[in-house]
Amino acid sequence: MTTLAIADGRVLRPDLTVTAADVLIDQDSGEIREIGPDLASEADDTLDAANSLVTPGFVNGHCHVAMTLLRGYADDKPLETWLREDIWPAEGELTAADIRAGAELGLLELIKSGVTAFADMYFQVPEVAAAVETAGLRARLGHGIVTIGKDGETAREDAATGLEIAREYDGAADGRISTAFMPHSLTTVGSEYLAEFVPKAREAGVPIHYHANETADEVAPIVDEHGVRPLEYAADRGLLEPEDFVAHGVHVDETEIELLAEVGTGVIHCPASNMKLASGMAPVERLREAGVTVGLGTDGAASNNDLSMLDEARDAAMLGKLAADDASAVPAEAVVEMMTRGSADAVGFDSGRLEVGAPADLAVIDLEQPHLTPPHDLVSHLAYAAAAADVRHTVCDGRVLMRDREVLTLEAAAVRERALEAAEAVVERADA
Repeated sequence: MTTLAIADGRVLRPDLTVTAADVLIDQDSGEIREIGPDLASEADDTLDAANSLVTPGFVNGHCHVAMTLLRGYADDKPLETWLREDIWPAEGELTAADIRAGAELGLLELIKSGVTAFADMYFQVPEVAAAVETAGLRARLGHGIVTIGKDGETAREDAATGLEIAREYDGAADGRISTAFMPHSLTTVGSEYLAEFVPKAREAGVPIHYHANETADEVAPIVDEHGVRPLEYAADRGLLEPEDFVAHGVHVDETEIELLAEVGTGVIHCPASNMKLASGMAPVERLREAGVTVGLGTDGAASNNDLSMLDEARDAAMLGKLAADDASAVPAEAVVEMMTRGSADAVGFDSGRLEVGAPADLAVIDLEQPHLTPPHDLVSHLAYAAAAADVRHTVCDGRVLMRDREVLTLEAAAVRERALEAAEAVVERADA
């Protein structure tokens, strides 16, 4: 057995208390073996956590990681215009190599910001999976299915690809990759394809993930055509089960909130993207009060414009207070839970907590920074003050992915160079 100690730090416990302790990791099993004092002498390797906070690795519950190539490409537009005029045409120019380059850039950013697991909906999933295997992160991957604007054969092939990817890649990367069947949204995938392929996804044993109620314009067509709210429409078609999770949930009404709570489907809140695209303010406080599992996600870097979960936590807390018109709503403890255990539970990862037997997925935050001084309340600092650049070390599945700000699993300079070349070429083709 090979062991790793995270030594001399302060550890964020599952109840959100902070205690001085070492964390001893069994690197063979990828699990936490012990949390307590003076464990470094028992370890084969040590990460220094002095003057630092050891937290669960952050879990990005919804993103499109290869969209790093489109960061800053089309800003300051409403969602439908942004998608139809800029993003979808640019994505139509992406090659498999482009997506690999964008995914590697996104994974580099995730590791440097303390993220150890993420859920991703995109295209060319084999390229994303290969990048994940190399980078060492944990991921739930799926092919984003869109059938609108396609003839019947092409649309069906797209849905079949989504199911095939979900079956083939579940359990890849030594179990670090899991999958889901991922229709893009309830308005971009025809009901006939949902009727055909959702039962097949259930037979395959994979969860379902999709965008839901992101904008008012996504709600109205379903109500007009089917006479029910979007999540009622989803439930009627078998898309709302305990293992499923939806992104955004901005425009949900009380009936839908109660439905989510009843069935146990999680919601991934993406506050930065929702603000930037003026999609609205999700009723996070009400969702949590109702018992809905709420996690956090960044969405894609084209609408955020970064992949930092620490930034997302601050945004979630601030926006949640505005949405509820209550300064006590969505407090620091809530957003820290949302970006760790909440996202993990919603997405279906057995992570997001530091305790014996849990997966050794963790981040170490450097507290010796002016903006983290004085340390009156470290949970508050995580929610309101910490930044991606404060992450010293990142560990996933017991493996050190970043030590003292140096990513060990990816060559940062080469990743950036490939991504720059790919991004410039994609934009040139899209604008031609």
